[in-house]
Amino acid sequence: MTTAAALKRTPFHALHLDHKAKMVEFAGYDMPISYGSIIEEHKWCRASAGFFDVSHMGRLRFSGRHARRFLDHVCTRQIFGMQTGMVRYSLICNAQGGCRDDVLVYCVDEDEYLVVCNASNRQKLLGHFAEVKAAGQFAFKLEDETDSTAMVAIQGPKAMDLISKMSSTIPSMKRYRFMVKNLVVIKLLVSRTGYTGEDGVEVILPSSMAKLALGMVLKDMGGDSSVVKPVGLGARDTLRMEAGMPLYGHEITEDIDPVSAGLEFAIKFDKGMTGGPDDERTGTFIGQEALRKIKAEGPAKRLVGLFVEGRRSPRQGMQILSGGQAVGEVTSGCVSPTLDRAIAMAFVPAALALEGTALELDLAGKGTTSAVVTKLPFVSRV
Repeated sequence: MTTAAALKRTPFHALHLDHKAKMVEFAGYDMPISYGSIIEEHKWCRASAGFFDVSHMGRLRFSGRHARRFLDHVCTRQIFGMQTGMVRYSLICNAQGGCRDDVLVYCVDEDEYLVVCNASNRQKLLGHFAEVKAAGQFAFKLEDETDSTAMVAIQGPKAMDLISKMSSTIPSMKRYRFMVKNLVVIKLLVSRTGYTGEDGVEVILPSSMAKLALGMVLKDMGGDSSVVKPVGLGARDTLRMEAGMPLYGHEITEDIDPVSAGLEFAIKFDKGMTGGPDDERTGTFIGQEALRKIKAEGPAKRLVGLFVEGRRSPRQGMQILSGGQAVGEVTSGCVSPTLDRAIAMAFVPAALALEGTALELDLAGKGTTSAVVTKLPFVSRV
């Protein structure tokens, strides 16, 4: 385990301490798990707006002649055809179709892209990209901008009202789009994707300017009259569970494919081909054939949502039972602060994945309770 002294700190570390955050190790960073109450922070984000420090996430910039072709080869989503200002959610898979990571790809222009990845997978992806680049003789430049930039998210039903007071153009931006704005001398990249099920924005800016920008935009954050309060990783997790969004290491892993995980929308099986020595693409991506096979045969298991009886919080690894036999397991679970009931995401056999199917949850040696398959997301706000 990394010692506290060796943990990385984001540019907002002092802010977390000022707001009395409980700090924990996460992906090598000293990060806030909560500022007092996970449930209160969760409810505040659903009712007003939450500030999330997501600077630990990886930010990788690809530029040059083959940047687009390379990303089209490693991403399941089609990168060719993206226009400047577009963002696409994609998976990066291994040859067996398992997920190396899920990422957001920002199209800066046809020769430049920004990829935001999970903090725990950044080094793994950098190694993977280096191997693929060498094997395929791609010509592009890859810059790891994680340490030189900061990233925050402001999410919640009042987030865009707050943003509208600072910019008249950002609120009109469509979802999965981004724009570059100037805040005095600070250059900001502002996107509208979200990971909470609420509306809002994400902002990427230079690390050296992070404290100054925060002071200019959110002077009274956390105050009694403030619309925005800081939210930690604990509530970020319960929010994304309610929104039915996957988390790497839970719903997707190197051994779990995106078809089984319900992410087929993020796979472009037929990317097509174009001509030209510098713009040529084969129409294939890593893991494509394995995913084609899984789709054609149908996945053996599927990710489902579960409503669970009782007040015990379902935990990752708890077994799902049918007729007294173990048939699957929980990937994520909590007592939903919004719905005030236990919810879980789990993999079960495809035949048991239909909405309304009655199952049981083994409470890890403390008996069983009933569960019923339900649609994802549990909470839909945008």
